Amino acid sequence: MAAGPGAAGQPLPDAFFDRDAAQLARELLGKVIRHRVGRLWLSARIIETEAYYLEEKGSHASLGYTHKRRALFMDGGTVYMYYARGGDSLNFSAAGPGNAVLIKSGYPWTDALSGPKSLARMQELNPDAQGRPRPPAGLCAGQTLLCRALGLKVPDWDARRFDPRALYVEDVGQAPAALICTTRLGIPLGRDEHLSYRFVDPSYAAFCTRNPLRRGQRAGHDYVWVDRQGIVLPEAP
Repeated sequence: MAAGPGAAGQPLPDAFFDRDAAQLARELLGKVIRHRVGRLWLSARIIETEAYYLEEKGSHASLGYTHKRRALFMDGGTVYMYYARGGDSLNFSAAGPGNAVLIKSGYPWTDALSGPKSLARMQELNPDAQGRPRPPAGLCAGQTLLCRALGLKVPDWDARRFDPRALYVEDVGQAPAALICTTRLGIPLGRDEHLSYRFVDPSYAAFCTRNPLRRGQRAGHDYVWVDRQGIVLPEAP
């Protein structure tokens, strides 16, 4: 699952991000984040996203504009980074002030641009608790693990635009046709925790922050299948 087509494609244009947050969250699944560290391009396929809106209580933007949150009120495609549980967290602004998508999890991506040396560098940046190389499947399985493996830091990228020489998102032709839609994680009670704004690539569900297809979860109750436009599908594809 980590191997992709040979040559690198083109960075997504800024206009790609200037769309509704939930639609952007769905469209980002299957895209690849590339970050240059030294001479290496570190890459991860996006497999889990969460949408956030200004008017709902689960979002940072709902707490009001501050200098730290300024990226959320900038044009679509502005990077918003913050610290979550002591680690860095990556978001992209969407259309409309205060709306954004959190990149919740990824999976290491290797191809002609990001080869074995890039994967080894990601493992160096994100070892396990004993300092050993973390297995590829767990390298980006969570928002802070993703940023650590890609070498993304709040001071370097918060409130910045993409730079094709250093950080961009690419369409590698791997968009899933059907998605899993469920509620977001870590939203406190009373902060619109019921909203189904979390989207998962089903082929990589086991490598997300929390597997929505784990034992005990029921389709139609704990999650639904949707197409890329967000239309609920009658059954699993």
